[in-house]
Amino acid sequence: MRKFLSALVIMVVSSSVFAGHHKMGDHKDIVDTAASNPMFSTLVAAVKAGGLVDTLKGDGPFTVFAPTDEAFAALPAGTLDMLLKPENKDTLVQILTYHVVAGKVKAEDVVTLSSATTVEGSDVSVTAAMGKVKINNANVIKADVMAENGVIHVIDAVLLPAEVAAAL
Repeated sequence: MRKFLSALVIMVVSSSVFAGHHKMGDHKDIVDTAASNPMFSTLVAAVKAGGLVDTLKGDGPFTVFAPTDEAFAALPAGTLDMLLKPENKDTLVQILTYHVVAGKVKAEDVVTLSSATTVEGSDVSVTAAMGKVKINNANVIKADVMAENGVIHVIDAVLLPAEVAAAL
């Protein structure tokens, strides 16, 4: 257990994706924190298209598993364009809320979890081994990016609820 915790701390401390940015004193909410980093431009566009900006600027706290632009680019060709169309807003909201957990779940809390219930209503699996954390099949590449109303964990894949994945 100590080795795991040490490895997790090393992973969190050594990641330089947000080096020196977005500490608790910055007073930015989750949306502003994501919008201030170009690696989340697709996520921010999707949150806007889904009408979730006001929700994610709310009091929270929220835990957001935030896919990078590269993660969105790895979706099958045409999927993102299809999801951003107004007629597919419900599916987009379902996907986005599958990336959000109510409450603030920091890296140190993950050792007690094997799953977490998302705002969408389904569970995501949480696995931690050898200093690496996965949410379903997505790797956490940066943990504990603190925002005024919660925490962001950067992931390298888009999480899809089972019924959405089956439809794609």
